Amino acid sequence: MLDVEALALTDHEIIGAVEAGLAAQGRKETVIEPRMHLQPGVANGHFNVLRGAFRAPINLAGVKVIGDFVDNYKEGLPSELGLLLLMDPGNGVPKAIIDGSHLTDMRTGAVTAIGAKYLARKGSKVLGHIGARGTAYWNVRLLDSLFDFDEIRVHSRRKESRDAFGARLSADLGKRVIVTEDWRSCVEGADIVVEASRLNQPEPMLRTEWIKPGAFVVPYGTMSAVELSLTDIMSKLVVDDWGQCKTGQFGSLRAHVEAGKLSEQTLHAEMGEIVAGLKPGREREDETILFWHRGLSLSDIALGHFMLEKAQRLGLGQRLRYA
Repeated sequence: MLDVEALALTDHEIIGAVEAGLAAQGRKETVIEPRMHLQPGVANGHFNVLRGAFRAPINLAGVKVIGDFVDNYKEGLPSELGLLLLMDPGNGVPKAIIDGSHLTDMRTGAVTAIGAKYLARKGSKVLGHIGARGTAYWNVRLLDSLFDFDEIRVHSRRKESRDAFGARLSADLGKRVIVTEDWRSCVEGADIVVEASRLNQPEPMLRTEWIKPGAFVVPYGTMSAVELSLTDIMSKLVVDDWGQCKTGQFGSLRAHVEAGKLSEQTLHAEMGEIVAGLKPGREREDETILFWHRGLSLSDIALGHFMLEKAQRLGLGQRLRYA
């Protein structure tokens, strides 16, 4: 059993591990199956079940089960709690059980940051971030590690949540963070816009008209918070994995897929293809680009692999008997 926090991963380590996993996906050195959902029907939430495998040199298969329960804050719990199981793809032997909560937060933030690395303007200096859940912290932290923003704006539905989020970021990043009272003042005119809201049902809260030309936009809420017209202004549409984005009942661009606005014909690339150098990322300053990532099992496994190797070097973790 591996305690993620004890590893004290650096921003560079997190991004590097996930980026290596994306590159392997782009080179088709992986197997990935679309996520599945288990809805127990007794609370406002569901479980995500993610599955995938890497060939050498990572040489691991993995299954992550993680909950997504919107009202957990009322019990003082994170909305996302879960576990990652890593196994040998050659014989099925379990290799490690890793806390999936912190891992999910970090790998999600890394995918957002890697997307910006390849798709945002190099001179991006203003970030607008909607949402204050666990993944939000790592979105902002890892993005700032790459861009050193002049202005960071954050907003979320509950005042106590957004105020605490802004204070934590300001303390950890050593710079002022602007907590806004509404969506518009948070995202309008920003160079990079991340929408990680927690809506109970789809509602167009982020307006297309607020997105400036040349911006990089990352919507990944479980329920859509964007207008159907958002994809119309985009020069490029990028996803993490088309197989899982084109199916399922959840996701920020589900309506866009159903309407044909996002399809195999309109899709520019999967992120792994760009990281692997097989397709171009941003090519012009005036391109307005959208990146939708639903969350990859491969990112979980790639980061889990790095964690396992670091734990072995540092002598961390607990050995469990398996027979």
